[in-house]
Amino acid sequence: MRYQISGKQIDIGDALQVHVKDSLNSVVGKYAERPTDATVIFSKSGAEFVCETTVHLSTGMTASAKASAHEIYAAFEKTADKMEKQLRRYKRRLKDHHRERTQPIDVMQAASYILASSESHDEDAEPESLQPIIVAEMETKVPSLSVGEAVMQMEISGAPLLVFRNEKHDGVNVVYRRDDGNVGWIDPTLD
Repeated sequence: MRYQISGKQIDIGDALQVHVKDSLNSVVGKYAERPTDATVIFSKSGAEFVCETTVHLSTGMTASAKASAHEIYAAFEKTADKMEKQLRRYKRRLKDHHRERTQPIDVMQAASYILASSESHDEDAEPESLQPIIVAEMETKVPSLSVGEAVMQMEISGAPLLVFRNEKHDGVNVVYRRDDGNVGWIDPTLD
């Protein structure tokens, strides 16, 4: 597994990097077959250290977790525990998914934009244009999944929603976490 372990404006030592590699190998190895790469980013927020971890699995699924603590090792341990809990919860489905799928998940490249907030200091003022201002432009990947795999991917990654191509008809679909705790599914195709 390839690792990218870094700190945002903080120095992380070799001992922490070795600890992260050993712990992630142990956690991910128990529940997922052939993880491909892991990204671990440490940062500081006030008096606490924050650890964000993302692991890409060979099937195309992505698991991620984030936690914070007053000590850097404790922040990583909390993150590793969260990731282990997610992977344990979906272990059977991850293994079944891997057996059914002979090819890795197909992904389509798509543009992703961050738009400036429309909040203005003067609520009575009319905006000059209805066109939003693009703050950043990035590239993202839209996976081709079944609805069940999309829900599992959304849960594992901790995302509030997931945009995906439905394997059944190749149309773009969305699954999302509703306010009532259930999962919503948007499928714009009509049969």
